[in-house]
Amino acid sequence: MAINRRRFLGGVLGTGALLVGVAALLRPTDKGGPYTDYFRALNQELKRQGPMRPLLLIDLDRLDHNIDAVMASVRRGGKHLRLVEKSLPSPGLLAYICKRAGTQRLMSFHQPFLNHDALAFPESDILLGKPLPVRSAEVFYQTHKGTFDPSRQLQWLLDTPAHLQQYLALAQSLGTRLRVNIELDVGLHRGGVADTVVLGQMLELIRANPRHLEFAGFMGYDPFVGMGVPGILGSADELFAKVMSLYTRYVDFTQQQFPSLWHDGLTLNTAGSPSYRIHEREHLSSEVSVGTAMLKPTHYDLPSLVEHVPAAYIATPVLKSTGAVQIPALDGKSKLFSWWDTNQRETFFIYGGNWMAEFESPAGLQSNGLYGRSSNQEMVNGSATVGLAVDDQVFLRPTQTESVLLQFGDLIAVRGGKIVETWPVYS
Repeated sequence: MAINRRRFLGGVLGTGALLVGVAALLRPTDKGGPYTDYFRALNQELKRQGPMRPLLLIDLDRLDHNIDAVMASVRRGGKHLRLVEKSLPSPGLLAYICKRAGTQRLMSFHQPFLNHDALAFPESDILLGKPLPVRSAEVFYQTHKGTFDPSRQLQWLLDTPAHLQQYLALAQSLGTRLRVNIELDVGLHRGGVADTVVLGQMLELIRANPRHLEFAGFMGYDPFVGMGVPGILGSADELFAKVMSLYTRYVDFTQQQFPSLWHDGLTLNTAGSPSYRIHEREHLSSEVSVGTAMLKPTHYDLPSLVEHVPAAYIATPVLKSTGAVQIPALDGKSKLFSWWDTNQRETFFIYGGNWMAEFESPAGLQSNGLYGRSSNQEMVNGSATVGLAVDDQVFLRPTQTESVLLQFGDLIAVRGGKIVETWPVYS
């Protein structure tokens, strides 16, 4: 059968037009945009007054908002606030929050930081946030200086009878008494006491050694309640009810079986940044722990923290602006990438990079996975609408705070878009 040439050409052209149309639909749209007014002001301030290197900004206006949101909840629940030092690892930052929040309660997770805390906050009450190796505790006592009194102001968190035996031996060798807070497994399943038999063994050891051990309370950490677990595993209300049922069980057991150890001054610690709000509903615990929520990095963009605002940003200058993306060895063939994706038509090399962070401003910036990540001069691509030039700042939001805040030297505190203070971080 002879092929109808006109129909054949029409079919080919139609198919070509269809492919072009599909390609147009698949092509990335322009995600770029210039600075918002907020970041434009910060960019101008940093270009005038900043060190022109990667730095970590703390916005005090936004931090104040978050502190006040936490304290409103804490007051509604009739509790105390304990600040999580590892998430706010700067004495100046901690002191600022302590003053506004009106608390001297800290939670420490790292022996060198604990020694810093004891010096910087001599009137504080410190609860360990994890069981440290007994040798770490010994090093703390060997290097401790100042007026902070561990026998009154420090609570060691312990999780097993074997661990408690080690700390008892340390107390005996030091000729001192250790305050012991017992870690409870209230559903996180990351260790801690999970039955009353083990709890009874620990409490009996404490009761039998009053010269060297003092029962200080419980810690039941429950961040999963506010992290948004899949609904099939239970709602936040259902998970919270299970948490409080377990916590209440251990409290009731202690009151009934070890009444001589129980008193009103015990620390009944609970919560975490994702779950602190829900504890307004219960009256068993005496305090909630909060840290990361004060700064709200991206991993804490949670429904439970909707009242909080981001208060920490990485800022780093643009070192080079080289136009459309170019990949080594591809040379001129790299034009395909910028032809296809308008968001690769501008290339910037920033000071540093490869942080645990997400690009925030200008909008639409992205790392180049084909070129590769760099901690020295990272390639960042965007469209022409981002409007960046050399020496302008790229802003990112950390995904977390506890390690990221330690990577930039002194924290830079800003208020109203102006640098007002610098705070050293822990070392």
